[in-house]
Amino acid sequence: MHDDSAATSAPTRIYWFRNDLRLEDNPALRAACAHAGHLLFVYCHGSADVTRWNVPRTSRHRQHFVRASLADLARQLGAQGSQLLEVEGDPAQILPALAQAIGATTIHCEKIAAPQETDELAALRAAGLTVQAVWQSSLLDPATLPFSPDALPDVFTNFRTLVERGQVVPPAPLARPGTIPPLPPAFATLAARWALAPGVCADIQPAAAASSFPYAQAAFDGGATAAAAHLRQYFDRALAHTYKRTRNGLTGVDYSTKFSPWLACGALSARAVYAALRTFEASHGANDSTYWIWFELLWRDYFRFLHLQHGVALYRAGGLSSLGPPGHVPRQFEAWCQARTGEALVDAGMAELNATGYLSNRLRQIVASYLVHDLGCDWRAGAAWFEAQLIDYDVYSNQGNWLYIAGRGTDPRNGRRFNLEKQVREHDPDGVYRRLWAR
Repeated sequence: MHDDSAATSAPTRIYWFRNDLRLEDNPALRAACAHAGHLLFVYCHGSADVTRWNVPRTSRHRQHFVRASLADLARQLGAQGSQLLEVEGDPAQILPALAQAIGATTIHCEKIAAPQETDELAALRAAGLTVQAVWQSSLLDPATLPFSPDALPDVFTNFRTLVERGQVVPPAPLARPGTIPPLPPAFATLAARWALAPGVCADIQPAAAASSFPYAQAAFDGGATAAAAHLRQYFDRALAHTYKRTRNGLTGVDYSTKFSPWLACGALSARAVYAALRTFEASHGANDSTYWIWFELLWRDYFRFLHLQHGVALYRAGGLSSLGPPGHVPRQFEAWCQARTGEALVDAGMAELNATGYLSNRLRQIVASYLVHDLGCDWRAGAAWFEAQLIDYDVYSNQGNWLYIAGRGTDPRNGRRFNLEKQVREHDPDGVYRRLWAR
């Protein structure tokens, strides 16, 4: 609902949705609603550029899921009397033009501590705009940690121990804003000039039927509505009590939580997951599996705090290590991307990734290890391919996990080289997964 009484005295502002496609538990959004007289909601679709590895920035799978999430967000804003303006192009160029058109000088958004996303904010400020960016994607509030961000422990286990010993508790999820400021009077003119047609891309084909995250099905649709329903059914079915036992599965919808696609685009917050987990434990009891969900949420936070500490250094060839530049064999990388390495388990995993935009955590580690340690390719190329393909691509976790595998992060061991024969024996002894995705 609108609050027109404040519109005459408070300024017009822009809320720029990034990886926070939700109304609930969104501190940056609440701040914008509290201080704006008129508020323009904007989402910028990046242009379809190609990385240095000749890899596109995104795939049809992630495009479909994000657009579905935006369609859900637009419906929720519409129910509160507002609208979402979807535009295409560089935020550093589009947002200043929109701000000028409506007389806004302030942009609200979430803070993302990765190089490209940080550069976007710097460009907006250089254009003369005030940017109020709020850190809000982590489970834990960095201000409550028992150490400063620049003193983050080098090893995850030490980080976890300090957090648990200090009994650091995440903030409770916030409700959605009670009122939404009205749109700027010029919205219709802006929309006629700038808006993309909202909704799911019609030319994107749904994922394969065998997908472990079948986003073509309503239960796995993008957006906060489907995310909330999935969160409820996961705990209602008591799957949390078996998570640790099943989490290394290779295929199926129930072996892992499947929260990650919604977490990645921000349709679901980590604090909402944590609150649901604690409610479940209070009613049904805690065990090692429910603890392991907390454990994985802490890993997600660790990679975020690592970015606050090291920033662009995490994107250099050597990462945080003293190792020399990694080698690279383009034809080997191409064979890996296209599931043509000749190693059946690796090729099956890459075939699933390309066909569905999803891959189990176990297989992500296996195929990443094979690219880096067996094929001798640059870990950054693998990270770029995952960025393009994964529905649940998260800049922090993707970079952190590839550094971990390559031995160029904070872990004291020199990377993680997986024994392929051992992985086959332990996780696909009967060849069921390999036959499912054989080409």
